[in-house]
Amino acid sequence: MKRWRAAGRDTPFDGRTVVETSQLGAGYAGMPVVRQLDLRVDRGEIVALLGPNGAGKTTTLMTLAGLLPPVGGEARILGSPPGRRAHLLARRGVALVPEDRGLFPGLTVAEHLRLARPAGPADGDTGGRYAASVVEEHFPELGRLMHRACGLLSGGEQQMLAVCRALATRPAVLMVDEMSLGLAPKIAERLLSVLKRISADQDMAVLLVEQHVHMALDVADRGYVLSHGDVVLQGDASYLRENRAVLASAYLGGVALS
Repeated sequence: MKRWRAAGRDTPFDGRTVVETSQLGAGYAGMPVVRQLDLRVDRGEIVALLGPNGAGKTTTLMTLAGLLPPVGGEARILGSPPGRRAHLLARRGVALVPEDRGLFPGLTVAEHLRLARPAGPADGDTGGRYAASVVEEHFPELGRLMHRACGLLSGGEQQMLAVCRALATRPAVLMVDEMSLGLAPKIAERLLSVLKRISADQDMAVLLVEQHVHMALDVADRGYVLSHGDVVLQGDASYLRENRAVLASAYLGGVALS
């Protein structure tokens, strides 16, 4: 594992690897759900974190986002340990789209996007203009729903809003938990293709948890498969796509490859 220099809250991180763990343990109340996790995400790439329900995927994202404390090992995100500092990580460029989308039913689409914009005189209105450009280019449906309460949106529209809100912060690292949950396949594929384009255009790192394995591997560069808290398979997305038997065996606990 590389040596990381200390990074203050407002210090730009200029390294290539923006998420890295070494023997990371993660869990609840000091009890590990994930054990000895070695994982890496570089700028401009999408990494899929796969595995059956209960494997520890969401726990990993919550730990990297600063919502849960590590219970062992090391993690660095944008050069610093995540700790319990989700608000500081968000300021530095870490965005999380949680499985439940994290939206407020009574707020409108416009209000959600306004909350996502960076605050302060240094920003001016560049955050607002960028949010508008994301809507116009990638989610034009939302442009017609700006004054509609989130609770009145369809599931697909809500997921578009959750993703758009995260992208409006111009993150260096975007983590998405179960993009396709409850969505029609065409909508999920479209959202994933948006992430692929923005990741390449903005040099943004994406860590993607997804149950639709082959949908995730179609946009990912690399993948890790978790089972019972351990990495049982990892490799280039092309390798995982082309070796379905190996991938299926990993899900069923039949291999233990690193």
